[in-house]
Amino acid sequence: MNEFPIALDALRYHGEGLRRPESILATANGDLFVSDHRCGVLQLGQPEAELIGATPGFLPNGFAMTREREFLVANLAGAGGVWRIDRQMRATPFLMEVDGERLSTCNFVGLDDEGRLWISMSTRLTPRELAFRPGVRDGFVAVVDASGARIVADGLGFTNECRVHPDGRSLWVNETYARRLTRFALLRDGAALRLGPPHTVWEFEDGDFPDGLAFDITGAAWVACIVSNRILRIEDTGRCEVVLSDADPLLSAESERKFAAGELDRAAVDAGGNRALRNASSIAFGGTDLRTVYLGCLQGDRIASFRSPIAGAPPAHWLF
Repeated sequence: MNEFPIALDALRYHGEGLRRPESILATANGDLFVSDHRCGVLQLGQPEAELIGATPGFLPNGFAMTREREFLVANLAGAGGVWRIDRQMRATPFLMEVDGERLSTCNFVGLDDEGRLWISMSTRLTPRELAFRPGVRDGFVAVVDASGARIVADGLGFTNECRVHPDGRSLWVNETYARRLTRFALLRDGAALRLGPPHTVWEFEDGDFPDGLAFDITGAAWVACIVSNRILRIEDTGRCEVVLSDADPLLSAESERKFAAGELDRAAVDAGGNRALRNASSIAFGGTDLRTVYLGCLQGDRIASFRSPIAGAPPAHWLF
């Protein structure tokens, strides 16, 4: 009924010479932005601009656009933290620690419809590859709102993209190496926001390690899985369907073996970059009808897209 899975030969490609375009963001007027190791955030179709002021080892990962069309960028390496990139491409620290915890492996920053920022810290371990193991649960989610910055969920298994559901009632979080999509109810104690207990929406297997997260107009979550290069559509009821797959069965089996043995390493994860989707890592709905799906990746130099029979939910920055 939903015309899934999408055939790989339906993919189109955009950009060239990109450096680790892990995260992607689209707007209503057709702008397309990607994280880029060399220039922080790059607008496709525009000249590349030099990033000024970032610390050595700056590794842009997930990012959000502000109403002023500046960017808040998670730095996954080097000094860590969330950095602001202004319209002159100047990078300055925005948030480097929360509740006394240094954001050393800051993975993602997202904006919701109420103007709150949601920040994921993958792990407290250094190097972060030490957290590519079953049982490591030292990541957390922080929020920045009118009450300031604070940790609201802890003990997560390599916290990755996290987004508020379109209905505004829950936060959904990808835990990459806990192999699950987790939902937290948004609750209030008076004026203060807090999260309810975790609820597992979906547990992943067969080489699927959840990374990117977006919602369609029906409220279903779309998850980009590294290693397997699968895009999954997951409903709150627990129903899951494969939207797109570029999986190698032998690679998936080997990653499962290594993960179970506690031997998954950077080389095993990077092996997903040998496929056409180049280790698919993020999802953004775009196009005038929100039916074009753009895919970020860890190891490619361009991004892929395809047309969806289901429209995406408009993100908070859609009309900025």
